[in-house]
Amino acid sequence: MAATRPVPREIEGRFIRLAPLEEQHLPALFRAIGTPEVFAAGYGGGPAGYRSTEAGFIEFAHGYYAWLTGNVYGVWRDDELIGTSTLGDFDEKNEHTHIGWTAYAPSTWGTAVNPEAKLLLLGEAFDHGFNRVKLQADALNDRSRAAIQKLGAQFEGVLRRTNPRADGTWRDTAVYSILVDEWPGVRAGLEERLARFA
Repeated sequence: MAATRPVPREIEGRFIRLAPLEEQHLPALFRAIGTPEVFAAGYGGGPAGYRSTEAGFIEFAHGYYAWLTGNVYGVWRDDELIGTSTLGDFDEKNEHTHIGWTAYAPSTWGTAVNPEAKLLLLGEAFDHGFNRVKLQADALNDRSRAAIQKLGAQFEGVLRRTNPRADGTWRDTAVYSILVDEWPGVRAGLEERLARFA
């Protein structure tokens, strides 16, 4: 099966749903993730990338998210927007894609939100013929790195000096991946984790 970029659509889970993020959602996204706590460990370029106002956050969002090259999703719980994640960097020829640009309201950390969002996005990628899904984090972001490893992703290494942080220092990027042959085991592990929240 040849890899093809999925058409952005609403994807329903048990605890959350993913829906294409739109301009009109950005004020609600600011209320969910526009906190220093979210940016502290490296999101959005790190603490210096934090914007304390709705207008500043919306300007940041216009430049940060992969609007043209990725499928940018809002993560909803009931009728509340609680975060965002993106399926992007589509390389159909080599069957690679990337889940990233992910942040959730701190009140949702440690809940079913992240494992189910990853379950839905990984399913979308593998169902559309991608055979390798990359996940990555700032090498200094221990919380995100632990969450990626807990998914069952395999650590590939650290790419040095990949891009500047918002404060001008250079980021090293820890890279992980999940291959299509590993997907059944990863899916079973995520479903088992989600069953504990049911």
